[in-house]
Amino acid sequence: MTGVLDDRVRRGLADAEERFRAIDVRLTDPEVSRDPERLRILGQERSDLEPVVATATELRRVLDELSGAREMVEESDDPEMRELARTEVEELERRCTILQDRARRLLVPRDPLDDRPAVLEVRAGTGGDEAGLFAADLLRMYRRFAEVQGWTLELMDVSEGIPGAIREAVVTVRGPGAYGTLRYESGVHRVQRIPATESGGRIHTSAATVAVLPEAEEVDVELDPGDLRIDVFRSSGPGGQSVNTTDSAVRITHIPSGLVVSCQDEKSQHKNKGKALKVLRSRLLDRRVAEQEAERSRDRKAQVGTGDRSAKIRTYNFPQNRVTDHRIGLTLHRLEEILAGDLEELLEGLRLAAEEERLREGG
Repeated sequence: MTGVLDDRVRRGLADAEERFRAIDVRLTDPEVSRDPERLRILGQERSDLEPVVATATELRRVLDELSGAREMVEESDDPEMRELARTEVEELERRCTILQDRARRLLVPRDPLDDRPAVLEVRAGTGGDEAGLFAADLLRMYRRFAEVQGWTLELMDVSEGIPGAIREAVVTVRGPGAYGTLRYESGVHRVQRIPATESGGRIHTSAATVAVLPEAEEVDVELDPGDLRIDVFRSSGPGGQSVNTTDSAVRITHIPSGLVVSCQDEKSQHKNKGKALKVLRSRLLDRRVAEQEAERSRDRKAQVGTGDRSAKIRTYNFPQNRVTDHRIGLTLHRLEEILAGDLEELLEGLRLAAEEERLREGG
């Protein structure tokens, strides 16, 4: 596969095929077959490489056919055959371009955090009660999207405002690729609409912030008990008769970073403490990843992924039935469907933009 292919793609595919063959050899090793963990790791790597190898095989076949078709254009004495060959060359060149683009994307290193559960935090921003109502709309949107994906949501903490509004909510979303899919939602979401409480019919602009963190495992972030201040207090809000009568709510302060996490969703103080520690680890892991990315100069200009969360990323305009993602310049006129959980087109556009950025960074 030379000449037509980009050298970087050619080398990447060759390396992938070589690694795939090496894994197949290792999987026949009796010592490996007796080690379930090594077997699992190699099996997963082989599975990840399969689409790369399949693309390389298909690309090689297309390039061989392309070479033959070009040869026929140059050497055939039959005008009709030459014309047929030219048509075939055009089609094979188009197919080659598609396969090479696919190969480029497959060769982009996958973020190992992508398959982690996502810790999703939604907070009301500027706009008073209307911001709280919008934050509740966003949380409902993500809940419906998760249901369509077959994912599950676990409520970690919620602070309610007026009826139907939330000041802050933290949920954990579990399912294949949860963090990798939702990570692009981090940022400021702006809404433009006439609030139910507005008698003059004026359009108001409010905002809510979303943060999406990879759920951290204990091995990712080791917490020193001496760095933690743990306070217990009486829960407020829904949760049954006992929730307001015992000191079951937990607030944990991580002294070195100043991060504060509270949880009052469970009636058990022990369960609330466990949930709060999970959220704290996720926030610390997210901070570490952001610092590492900054060090590697991978701050994405389009604010994709772990970009600047203080930036406005999306506007939901009710009068115009419009949703605009400002990072990729995508506008869709189907606001109701999007708030009902139809996020596929937006998230796919953001994923492609992130991959393009990573390809450029890869040189």
